[in-house]
Amino acid sequence: MTNATYWQQKWETNNIAFHESQANPALVNNIAQLSLAPGARVFVPLCGKTLDIHWLLAQGFRVAGAELVELAVQQLFQELGVEPQVETVGPLKRYSAENIDIFVGDIFQLSAEVLGPVDAVYDRAALVALPREVRDRYAAHLVQLTHTARLLVVVFEYDQRQMSGPPFSISAEEMHQHYGQSYEPKLTASRKMPNKLKGQCVAQEHVWILSQG
Repeated sequence: MTNATYWQQKWETNNIAFHESQANPALVNNIAQLSLAPGARVFVPLCGKTLDIHWLLAQGFRVAGAELVELAVQQLFQELGVEPQVETVGPLKRYSAENIDIFVGDIFQLSAEVLGPVDAVYDRAALVALPREVRDRYAAHLVQLTHTARLLVVVFEYDQRQMSGPPFSISAEEMHQHYGQSYEPKLTASRKMPNKLKGQCVAQEHVWILSQG
């Protein structure tokens, strides 16, 4: 099964336990460290229909997102109560409304020109969702795509032998391998997951802020 097929089936069967019922505390508690101006544009890769987007919009930010599964994006706009404009942009579709643009399709086919300028990236669900061989490519693409915009990245660290993922375990060493040449990675918060990760294994949640110093 390809990674794309895996996520398509998750949404089609509504097997989306990864979808949270409130804005993620890691975002709410740490976004101030990105020092964003009012109206800043935040990119959310592999966004699904996350309530983090609702929260970002409510704070006055503009949001751009990328999502593989069109059903997730349709549900996002339904839950926002907004009727999107939908247009084809090369190999992707763009769902747009006031202060929000979501690109549907393969994130690797999204270009910096099509995405447009962003002030920051919030990655809660992308890096941890990808197998290692794809993470290397994704991280390099993200840096290029966003012109090294500041990042807030939420990852998990656990004994990968106890659970196969996703979400996958991401170590500090791996974060530095991916982003150390372009940013100064800073571990800004850590906590032990209160109910184990997916109820299966003990895990730490780490919040990273990546900036150019």
